[in-house]
Amino acid sequence: MGPDTQTQDLQNRMNHVRNVLRESGLKLTHQRLEILNEVCKADDHPDAETIYRSVRERMPTVSLDTVYRTLWLLLDLGLINALGPSRERVRFDANTEVHHHFVCRKCGVIHDFTSPELDGVQIPEAIRDLGQGEKMHIEVRGLCRDCLKDKASDC
Repeated sequence: MGPDTQTQDLQNRMNHVRNVLRESGLKLTHQRLEILNEVCKADDHPDAETIYRSVRERMPTVSLDTVYRTLWLLLDLGLINALGPSRERVRFDANTEVHHHFVCRKCGVIHDFTSPELDGVQIPEAIRDLGQGEKMHIEVRGLCRDCLKDKASDC
């Protein structure tokens, strides 16, 4: 992707975020803008501490707590994705057989499931450009039955 395409992509992402925040009744504060800009321009999927250090170079008064709260807000609004473990803690699984996970994005419950279709998914050839793929984990995120019931009762 060329520099002009990257700049246009970043501008499109920022415009989308502005619209979503406005529709949600939230302001795009200077701190939120800086944090979001840092996430959008990074292609290495930075963690909160890395984002904090980068933003702090430009805004020495920003706190790590503000960075985390902003990232969770952006995640809850569907403007960014989280990779890796849930926001509360790392989970461990003693089941080493082939299986997959369903993770509730609201309550964090994790359920194992099996799927012949997903079991057959092979590590893509494109991974060879990045390194040697050895294991693949498929995780489906959504709302569990209990949270769906709670959501339906709120309507």
